[in-house]
Amino acid sequence: MIISKSQKTAMVFVHIFLTALALMMILPFILLFIGSITEENTLIANGYSFFPKVLSTSAYEYLIQSSGEIGRAYMMTILITVVGTGLNILLSSMLAYGLSLQNLPFKRLISFFVFFTMLFNGGLVPTYLMYTTYLHIKDTFAGLVVPQFLVSAMNVIMIRTFFTNSIPSALYEAANIDGAGHFRIFKTIVLPLGKPILVSMGLFSALTYWNDWTNALYYIRDKRSLWGIQSLLNKMITDIQYLAQNPNAGAQVDMSNMPSASMRMAIAFIGVLPILCIFPFLQKYFAKGIAVGAVKG
Repeated sequence: MIISKSQKTAMVFVHIFLTALALMMILPFILLFIGSITEENTLIANGYSFFPKVLSTSAYEYLIQSSGEIGRAYMMTILITVVGTGLNILLSSMLAYGLSLQNLPFKRLISFFVFFTMLFNGGLVPTYLMYTTYLHIKDTFAGLVVPQFLVSAMNVIMIRTFFTNSIPSALYEAANIDGAGHFRIFKTIVLPLGKPILVSMGLFSALTYWNDWTNALYYIRDKRSLWGIQSLLNKMITDIQYLAQNPNAGAQVDMSNMPSASMRMAIAFIGVLPILCIFPFLQKYFAKGIAVGAVKG
C-alpha cells in the first residue's frame, strides 16, 4: 500500500498529538511519585518539581513504621474490592440479561425504575437509617460492600445495551429449542460472549470499591480492623494535619522532622499504585467493552 506525502504528514501530526496526550496523562503520576521522595523543606520552599534539589525517602520510612497496619488494610481493601466487584457484576449482569429479553413482562416499567435511580435517591440520612436499623450492617463486612455500590444502574444499562446489540437473539432461540433454561443460557452463552463489557464495568466497580472510604466512615465505628487502605490513609493524613496545627497535642512526636507534605504524596501514590499495575492487563477488554456497550440501538 502506497502512502502519499499528505497521509504521512497527517500520521506524523496524529502521533505527535497522541504522544502529547499520553504525556499529559502520565506526567501527573510521575510528579506525584517525585513529590513523595522530595525532601520536606525543599518541597515547601520550592514547590513540586520534576527535578528537585534534594531527595529523601523519609515519607516512606514513616509509612514503613506502620507497615503491619498498612498491610492489613491492603488485604482488607483487596477482599472488599474482589467481593464487591464480583457481586456487583453478577447482580448487574443478571438484571441486564433480563432487560435484554424482548418478551420480558413489564420490561418498560423495570427499565424505568432502574433509570430512575440514576437521577434520584432517598438521601444520606434515610439510607443510613435503613441500613443500620433494618439491615443491621453497622460494624460488619457487609457495611463496606452493600451500601451505594452493590448494584449500579449505569452498569445495568451499559451491559444491557451490549447484550442487546452484540448477542443475536437467534442464539437464545436455539438454546431454548435445545432445552436450555434462562440460567443455563446466562451461564453458557451470555457470560462468555459478554466478557468485554463485564470486564469494563468490573473495572469501574473495582475502582469505586478501591477508592471508597465513605462506607467505612458511615458504617464502621468501633471495628478498626475492618478499615481498608483508603480509610487508613485518610486517617493518617488527618492525624498529620492535626499534629501540624496542634504541636502540643503530640508531645512524643517530633513534628519538625515529620514529612507531612511529602507523606501526603506518598500516601496518594501507595493508594493508586495497584490499579496502575492491573489496568494494562485489562485494557483490551476495557476498550472493546466501552466501544460496543455505548452503542445505542
